[in-house]
Amino acid sequence: MPTPSGAPVLVASDLDRTLIYSTAALHLTGPDEDAPRLLCVEVYEGEPLSYMTETAAGLLAELAATTLFVPTTTRTRAQYRRISLPGPPPKYAICANGGHLLVDGETDTDWHTRVTARLADECAPLAEVQEHLLRTADPVWVRKHRTAEDLFAYLVLDRDLLPGQWVKELAGWAGERGWTVSLQGRKLYAVPAPLTKSAAVREVARRTGAGPTLAAGDSLLDTDLLLAADRGWRPGHGELAEAGWTVPGVEALPERGVLAGERITREFLRAAS
Repeated sequence: MPTPSGAPVLVASDLDRTLIYSTAALHLTGPDEDAPRLLCVEVYEGEPLSYMTETAAGLLAELAATTLFVPTTTRTRAQYRRISLPGPPPKYAICANGGHLLVDGETDTDWHTRVTARLADECAPLAEVQEHLLRTADPVWVRKHRTAEDLFAYLVLDRDLLPGQWVKELAGWAGERGWTVSLQGRKLYAVPAPLTKSAAVREVARRTGAGPTLAAGDSLLDTDLLLAADRGWRPGHGELAEAGWTVPGVEALPERGVLAGERITREFLRAAS
């Protein structure tokens, strides 16, 4: 919906554990007969992987039809393209934590070139971080070592065995080299500090002349996005909730799991209208 000035409202939202949820993250704690109907929005290797409530799906379709809705994710482009969100296909999408800007589904190479040039100037190289992770992360609790789009690294972990002190030490080591660390569920991300969702959202706003920006997210990697928005929401689960992170203009919602995603879409629509 355009603002009185005619500028569209820009809605930039994280996806995983904000709008869409794996089976492990649904957090359906009530009686089974009271559970909401779910819509599968992602299939991986022939199996359903991510869901929204049917109510949230309807709200998101309305939101995408009336605002400039921009999915804003740390997922790679290939991982993002597995998702089939309700509503019209987004004109813009942000992948790899801001490293890639998709326009009508295609990579904007100029944006990616600008991002990689900045990372080369301001941060230690990915290879150095990879080597450190391989050397210090114990195979007892590491299930997979991965890199994403040649931009950042992540580990798939056994959280029950993960030593908390190692995460703190890694964060300190990474910070000295211009990198940040985020622990989200079973994944630990090491990401260059200048690689941000908010920078890519600002680029979309510049290109489109968008008006107010609304945002939502659940992790440390979403803080810059939430701080840059005019209004924001975070769910009652995730890295930010566990840290008790609150700032003016960002509402901490009590809902957890897939019902938080439904609440967030409802808040987006209410604020946009």
